[in-house]
Amino acid sequence: MDRKLSSPENLILVSREPTGIACVTINRPKSLNSLTKAMIGELAWAIKALNQDDSIRVIILSGAGRAFCSGVDLTAAQDVFKGDVTDLESDPVAQMERCRKPIIAAINGFAITAGFELALACDIIVAAKGAKFIDTHARFGIFPSWGLSQKLSRIIGPNKAREVSLTATPLTAELAERLGFVNHVVEESELLKKAREIAEAIVKNNQDLVLRYKAVINDGLKLDLGHALTLEKERAYEYYNGMTEDQFKKMQEFIASRSSKKPSSKL
Repeated sequence: MDRKLSSPENLILVSREPTGIACVTINRPKSLNSLTKAMIGELAWAIKALNQDDSIRVIILSGAGRAFCSGVDLTAAQDVFKGDVTDLESDPVAQMERCRKPIIAAINGFAITAGFELALACDIIVAAKGAKFIDTHARFGIFPSWGLSQKLSRIIGPNKAREVSLTATPLTAELAERLGFVNHVVEESELLKKAREIAEAIVKNNQDLVLRYKAVINDGLKLDLGHALTLEKERAYEYYNGMTEDQFKKMQEFIASRSSKKPSSKL
């Protein structure tokens, strides 16, 4: 465990591996990993620090025990909700959206409200069988501010998103996979193994291109298709125009060396 990055009470654990994979664990299992104001700030700081660390290539976000994250601790809700929701430095979702590195969520048990929003801020989601995503904003009279009202409808469609949010009924991992929100549903015992398998596949690739590819996908999603295609062209030009002859030669050599090898198996 990287104690320098972990919170003083070890409620947000961070480990960094020589392979370039970092693991962030919400570690309050007796409270189903509900978030206090301090934990929210620590999580934001941890993501920001890992984003700035050039040795880190992929981040895996998970929860200890029986749940991923059961939302904000309602016993401290006033302390959280009456805070400054525009303070992006202490906002973990804002920091995740700013993060250049791919973030993989490993969801077990429940991802409720704020936990649901943390999952939505990840780039790839692996969920254990039986995991549930629940939006309780409408049930408790809490206004969303981490993106759930806007992101979910863009992923699973507005009608299904309205049902999930306005009724506060669970979205199962199995249905979420069919709707394109969850990438993989696996046995709980295989959850972190699958997340790590995906992370290792990412680490093997050209890391400059991985960062650029994530950015162009995410930035393009904010635009209509025509402007998104223009964005891709502009960034492709910027990428190739910035390459030296030596870099271009190495790219050609690498492509040639890989062309004779069998493609890797599907994830």
